[in-house]
Formats: sequence, C-alpha cells, structure tokens
Amino acid sequence: MDPDDQKTAMTVAARAVGRGVSDKAAPPSDSVLANSTSSVPRTPKVARGPALVVALIVAAIVGLSLWYLVQPQPLIIQGEADATRIDIAARVDGRVGKRPVERGDNVAAGQLLYEIDNPELLTKLKEAEAGLAVASAQLANVLAGTRAEEIAQRKAEVESAAANLTLAQQTYDRIKELARTGNAPLQRLDEATNSLQVAQRSLDQAKLADQEAVAGATPEQRGVARANVLQAQATVETTKAQVDELAVKAPIASQVYQIGAELGEYVSPGVPLLSLIDLSDVWLRFDLREDLVKGLKPGDRFEMRVPALGDRLITAAIKVIETKGEYAGWRATRATGDFDLRTFQVRAYPVAPIPELRPGMSVYAVWRGGQR
Repeated sequence: MDPDDQKTAMTVAARAVGRGVSDKAAPPSDSVLANSTSSVPRTPKVARGPALVVALIVAAIVGLSLWYLVQPQPLIIQGEADATRIDIAARVDGRVGKRPVERGDNVAAGQLLYEIDNPELLTKLKEAEAGLAVASAQLANVLAGTRAEEIAQRKAEVESAAANLTLAQQTYDRIKELARTGNAPLQRLDEATNSLQVAQRSLDQAKLADQEAVAGATPEQRGVARANVLQAQATVETTKAQVDELAVKAPIASQVYQIGAELGEYVSPGVPLLSLIDLSDVWLRFDLREDLVKGLKPGDRFEMRVPALGDRLITAAIKVIETKGEYAGWRATRATGDFDLRTFQVRAYPVAPIPELRPGMSVYAVWRGGQR
C-alpha cells in the first residue's frame, strides 16, 4: 500500500471514531463501513505446495545416498602396461666415437647403435695375427721334414767320422806294435787308444744325426707345433671378438628408450650404453592380493579398460602368475584377521594386438566376485 493510501485510511478511521463518540446511538452508515473495510490491509495466504515438494526431494536424495553407502561396492583393480626392456652394455672399454641413434628412434635388428674407439685393442689383434702366422710357419716346417741339403750334410759328416775312425785305428795298430817291441812308450799307446775311442764315438754321433735328419720330426714335435697353431688361432679369435664388440648393434627390432653415454665419453665393460623397448612384446601387469589370485590359472581371460585410449575395452589372457608373492602394503593387517596378505604379480597379454598400447599406460578392471 502506498504512503498516501495509508494516510487516507488513518484519516477516515479517526473521523469514524469521532463520530462514534459524539453520536453513540447513531448506527454507522453503509458508506462508512465500506470505506473502513476497504482501507484495512489483508494478510496474504502462504503457499505450502512448493515447500513440501522441496522437502520430499531432499528426503529422497538422503535416502538414496544412505542406500548407496550400505551397498557393497565392486572391487576395481588397476594395472599398468609394460614391455620387454633391453639394457645394452659395453663389453670392451674405450671412447664413444659414433652414436647414430637418438632417443625415440625405431631401430632394426643388427643396426649400429654405438661405435667405440680402442686403438690398443686393434694393435693386439695385429699382434695375435702375427703370432698365428709364426706358429703356422713352424708347423709347416715340421710337417715338411728335413731338407735334402741337411740330409746330405749329415751323410758327409758320417763319412768324415768313418775316415777319422779308420785313421785312428791304423795309428793305434802301429803304436801298439811298436810298444810291444819296446820301440814306443806306453804313453803314446794310451793316446792312440783314446783317439781311437773318440773317433768311434764321433762316428756313432754322426750316424744318429743322419738318421734323425732322414726321419724328420717326431709325432710329439708335430703335436706341439699343431697345439701352438691352435693357441695362436684362439688368441686371434678372442681378440677379434673383442674388436667386433667395438661396434654395438641392436639385437632385435625395437625403440630407443634411454641413452646413457654421449659422444667422446669413456665407457667400461658392463656400463649401460642405452636401453631399448620391444614394442612388439607389450603385456599388462597387475599386483593382486592372494585372496584374489585364488582360482586363477594361465589362460583365463578378463576384460579391462584403458583410460589413455578413450576408456577402450580390451580382452587379455593371463600368461604368468608369479611363483612367490610379496607383502602387500595397501591391505591393513588388522582388517584381515591379524595376518598379512601377500601380493602376486599377474602378467596378462592382450588377445588382439593393440598397436596404440604403450608401456606405462594404466588399465583397470572390475574384478569378478570381488568387493571392497
């Protein structure tokens, strides 16, 4: 009601009161009653319908929330995609001379990854090859036998020793005859006897040398020569294998994941150079409690989703269940009856190849029969 209307109503009411005081017996006229009735404000009625609807909606929400909380929730397990990782290490020492690959490159089997410089190792290979050449020449010499010139020399020495023996024999006979008749002293006879014995021994030695030259090397000498050749060959092959390790190549077709050695860096045997990931061998790894592993066996299939691929649904088959479990830190001891539950690693492979699946992507699945 406007302020002017309120003032008008108050004035009419005051006039009516004054008239009532001055003339009590006179009844109020109809016009006065109508004016007074129209001027008094009426109290508006409050609508109860919307409030009742809101109350019902709130009660329904609270009831549904309580019902949802008391319902057993399905168990959701989370895993991770993984792949075969190959760490390539150096087998020889040296400095990195070449590295034609970078992180993220796809490499083929046998492709060059690193080239290591080691001049000392190359020199050792040349030395080993020279030793093999010497051993081979010695073996050839032994197998060829004694030269004809050497055999002829041995025969000449035999003939010379025989002639010396003949001369010594004649000298001995003459002096012996003279000594018997007393025309020569016994000392000369002794000297002649000694010379005769020396000549005989020289002839025997010359004959043995001639026989040795004709016979050639013994079987034992041939065996030693062959063993020396084999030893030299082994040294060459060992050194050559080390030289071949100077060129580090990819064992399989894969992708370069990490690089651990830069150009010019000195590396030692066993030091990782880089890591490769085999994207053709991607699996899904889950860590399951022992009460969930119960009943599982290789070959079982179950479905899961990959959030990184738009929550794509895939099917995987269990291939490996870890033989020995580890303690699970995410399951409280007191909640399981005062004993610890172990976890077993389960490895599953996608039934159908998924080229988009990359190592490190998360996967989840609603475990059958499992509750939180």
